[in-house]
Formats: sequence, C-alpha cells, structure tokens
Amino acid sequence: CNKIMKTGYARVSTKDQNLDLQIEALEKAGCEKIYQEKISGATKNRPELDKMIEQFREGDELYVWRLDRLGRSLKHIIDIVLSLNEKGIIIKGIVDGVDTSTINGRLFLNLMASLAEYESELIRERTNAGLQSARARGRTGGRPKGYAKETISKLIIMRSLYKDRTKSP
Repeated sequence: CNKIMKTGYARVSTKDQNLDLQIEALEKAGCEKIYQEKISGATKNRPELDKMIEQFREGDELYVWRLDRLGRSLKHIIDIVLSLNEKGIIIKGIVDGVDTSTINGRLFLNLMASLAEYESELIRERTNAGLQSARARGRTGGRPKGYAKETISKLIIMRSLYKDRTKSP
C-alpha cells in the first residue's frame, strides 16, 4: 500500500521548553507520526530528525510548526528542505504557510535557497577580507609552524638524558 504518510517534526532548543503547542498543531494538521526532540538546532547530530528522514518515501508530507524548527541557520534549513524536496517529500510549515507542493511554495523555496547562497557568499567575502587585513598587519593566523625555541631546547635535553644509559628512568 503506497499511502502518503503525514509526518510531523517538533523541536525545542532546551529541556525547559515545552513541545505541547507544536504537537497540538501537528496533530490538528493530521500527522500520523510525530518525531520530537529537545535539542539545539545547531547540534549536528539530531537522532529523531535523522530517523524521520530515513523513513520518508516519495510523496510523503513533512509538517513542521515553522521551518525554523528544522535547523538553526537559514542555510542549514534550506539544505534540509532542498534535500527532502529532491527526494519528492512535500514540506509544509503550519504557522508560516509554506507548502512546497504549490507553485508559491516552490517559489518561496527557490528564493530562500538564493538568499542562503547569498548569505554564504557574504560570509566568505567577509572572512577573506578579514584574513587579508590581518596579513597586511603581519598576522598569519593558524597553528604555529613547528616547535617554539623553548620546547626545542627541552627536547634536546630530554633526548640526551634518554640516550644516557648510565641513568635509569
């Protein structure tokens, strides 16, 4: 039976926050299964989200209270939504009215993807400008190139002590 599955995903960032409002809205939307997490959106490892994504089939529908429940940054949210969209999953945001099964929803998705790409480019440009500015002031950044002089002198002493067979450890 290839019945379309309505799945909900509810997430709050801290253990103190409550999922009730989201769960109630997802149940009202007709979700048959609701995955719940109390974990920061910035956390890379979100087991319930991963489990939910694994069970999706083409044509299934994912309901979220708002799209921001899927991740922390705009780019992260868009990456998740685009990858689900490529698999034929329809995403519906209850509060923000997003529905990727409609032409307006797909337009919104493409605009958001463009904005996320724009944001990434801005971050890359600012990072490169900052690095160039630091280099111009004589700063190189990164890890030190090898051992410090003090460490080298300690290593030489340790090596000579180690090679001296007249002394025990």
